[in-house]
Amino acid sequence: MEQTRQEYIRDLAIVQDKVYQMGCMAEAAVRKSVQSLLESNANLAAQVMKEDDAIDDMIVDIEDDCILLIAKQQPIAHDLRVIATGFKISTDIERIGDHAFDIARVAKSSGTPLDAERKKLIQELADCSASMIKKAMQSYRTANVRLADEVRHMDKEMDEIFKRTFYSLSHFISDSKYPPEEVTSLLFIARFLERIGDHAVNIAEWVVYLETAERIRTKKTV
Repeated sequence: MEQTRQEYIRDLAIVQDKVYQMGCMAEAAVRKSVQSLLESNANLAAQVMKEDDAIDDMIVDIEDDCILLIAKQQPIAHDLRVIATGFKISTDIERIGDHAFDIARVAKSSGTPLDAERKKLIQELADCSASMIKKAMQSYRTANVRLADEVRHMDKEMDEIFKRTFYSLSHFISDSKYPPEEVTSLLFIARFLERIGDHAVNIAEWVVYLETAERIRTKKTV
């Protein structure tokens, strides 16, 4: 029996709900991974690494659902954009989860304590990136293009925080009594958090496309 329009709309909504839940999981992973680093909490870091499997499983589930939706009907216009953005946004979320995993892995193995100044900068960077994820996913869930634009404009703020953090950590490394290869990993964490912000911007851009059919790209500051 041919699927009714109402059933198809319901299935599209289910995919969007899964994407949203996946985004919430990734945001939580980012926050917990940084917490594990700043608190030297190896158990929390291990938890983040273990929970990354659930994020990886969700992208497979979403991709399967999207393929099935294409097979059931020949979606056009907004329906097709729902499916396409489901693919794209879940990919960005999965990469956010990967970065959270990488931060947790450093936190789990690192024995390098950070002073209050560097902790504050990393926390500021993490708060900005996590806030961008949260707003991006809210814009997706509520079809709010204005909120998506707010995320895009936050990219400049993220870049400025990243520059300050990277500069400060570079000095910390040069003055540190700890092994350079261990302390250098902190620079990677700053870069991971900056990249998380970039993925949040990507999500926001896909929300704009979903709601307006307009393809946009946010220019990076230099």
